[in-house]
Amino acid sequence: MKVVVFGLWHLGCVTAACGAEHFEVVGLDFTPEVIANLRRGRAPIFEPGLDELIQRGLNSKQLSFTTDEKEALARANIFWVCYDTPVDDNDVPDIDFVLARIERCVPHLRPGAIVLVSSQMPAGTCRRLEEKHAAKGISFACSPENLRLGDALKIFRNPDRIVAGVRDEETRGTLAKLFAPFARDRVLWMSPESAEMTKHGINAFLALSVTFANEIAQLCEAVGANAREVEQGLRSESRIGQKAYLRPGAAFAGGTLARDVVTLIRIAADNGERVELITGILRGNEAHKAWPLRRIERLYGKAHGVTVAVLGLTYKPGTDTLRRSAAVELCRALLERGARVQCYDPVVKILPEDLAAAKICGTLPAALHQANVAVIATEWPEIKEAHWPSLVLTMKKPALILDPNRFLNLTAADLPQARYVAVGSSIS
Repeated sequence: MKVVVFGLWHLGCVTAACGAEHFEVVGLDFTPEVIANLRRGRAPIFEPGLDELIQRGLNSKQLSFTTDEKEALARANIFWVCYDTPVDDNDVPDIDFVLARIERCVPHLRPGAIVLVSSQMPAGTCRRLEEKHAAKGISFACSPENLRLGDALKIFRNPDRIVAGVRDEETRGTLAKLFAPFARDRVLWMSPESAEMTKHGINAFLALSVTFANEIAQLCEAVGANAREVEQGLRSESRIGQKAYLRPGAAFAGGTLARDVVTLIRIAADNGERVELITGILRGNEAHKAWPLRRIERLYGKAHGVTVAVLGLTYKPGTDTLRRSAAVELCRALLERGARVQCYDPVVKILPEDLAAAKICGTLPAALHQANVAVIATEWPEIKEAHWPSLVLTMKKPALILDPNRFLNLTAADLPQARYVAVGSSIS
């Protein structure tokens, strides 16, 4: 079986590298620089173990990379679309970006080939592609991506399950062989529309859960309850369960979750439906992003002139991407309010141009030196492993540590020289 993986960013590189452990895989992308680096074993985004896995695939000759779609697709059985669908500043996905690239490749596919879409695209995408290309003898299927930055290789190799949307038994049989090394008996077969909607629904439900937990935490702060204790009470209810996504903490950043919430809102609008609950998710989450600012202003009266150490800048630990990072959004908001911002991140050495007024520090102690406030923004192990009782002594008094997710897991006895605050509770 020959597999062409199309779109080589995070999803595509992980898919190509893991797939090449079992099949002949060609990675296809139209960006020459990306292909040149991949041929040297260097992925365009940091993911633990990914470069090494790509190099093993290259060494075994099971994995290759090209910008030539005609050459890549001449013998392809499966054309696996893995572009990370871009979004704008309002989390609206640019589906035309992905569709235009699919259309460029379809003429080079042979009859009987399968176009497998894993990019996050609106429900109905496969049907529209089927209708447009019905005479070409190719089939379209959907298997929504299910990766998480920093743990992607493990999840791809051993997923909880794979959701697969197919239209006919022949396509199902071919994809069953593709998925067998990863989840032979854990494939959920359904229609393409159901698979597409499943991905929207999962991310929207997770987004709803995050927003709900944080609004309960906000009320806990108001009445003196401890949101983490309330969380335990909620999970003890069998109709909710221990795995529920209910931990109070930071707001979710834009991108994956927000993209699917926005997509469902647009689907509703296009079909004349009202989705009041789903529409409210983004409003609630946006309001919660201001939690660190509210806490700073509660203690200092205003953010102007306050020195804030923002610790961690990337979208999440284990990656180097700043795209849609909540930490970067916080830095912007602080600067707009006249705060002095000192940043530290173990992998980020240069700030975006619009954060030029902030200071990037090479070490954690340097970022905390003479700061009024420290915000735990990205949960890097280096930050947790630091000796905080000593670091706090270098901050201005009264020092405020804002740890939305209680990542440091400190107590009042650990930090007698500071005020330590997490979402839903506080330690003075």
